[in-house]
Amino acid sequence: MYGILLIFVYVIIDIFCIPLYWSIRYKPQVGDFIFESLVPAELVRAIEGATNSEFSHVGVVKQKNDGSWVVVEAMNGVEETPLWRYIAKSRWDHFAVYRLRPEYRGFIPRFMTEIQKYHGRPYDYRYAMDDTHIYCSELPYKAFKNASGRELGELKTLGQLNWKPYESTIRKLDGGSLPLDRVMITPVDLSKAPELELILNVGYPNLNQ
Repeated sequence: MYGILLIFVYVIIDIFCIPLYWSIRYKPQVGDFIFESLVPAELVRAIEGATNSEFSHVGVVKQKNDGSWVVVEAMNGVEETPLWRYIAKSRWDHFAVYRLRPEYRGFIPRFMTEIQKYHGRPYDYRYAMDDTHIYCSELPYKAFKNASGRELGELKTLGQLNWKPYESTIRKLDGGSLPLDRVMITPVDLSKAPELELILNVGYPNLNQ
């Protein structure tokens, strides 16, 4: 019984207390980029493995009219998630916050307007750069490009990534094909954009910037 109680307490701390602590300690600003590692699943392992990175997801911080903070993300479609809940779904509660450097912050109002235009779009499991479906890193990439004319991060083809160990997953998601020439923006390549600076690193000892 005592062991069950300890497990229950641990789960409560991990699911609620730690994310709440960081959501309070972190001082968000509109337009922040939050990168995280999602709980392992077939797709998550493929994203992280193919990109040789711990980042498998990214969203953008927004403040609602009532003052609450949410993250605009492409997860189950493009949606808004409370900040604390967004942090809570990260693996081991690890996340990293990047912010536009001062010389680019003037684009933030337009950037957030452009992000809202994608609200409700379904998630893109094929990772194509069209607008009918949207994946996580594609959302801020396109919104910032529309707002500023600048591209965040380096676009790469699937063939440039470490795709071979994940070929079966890729074919499953793409209806059997292997689109090695498909261009995409990955979470880690987005994070390396020179327009961004790292302001908070929770749990990534090998993250350099």
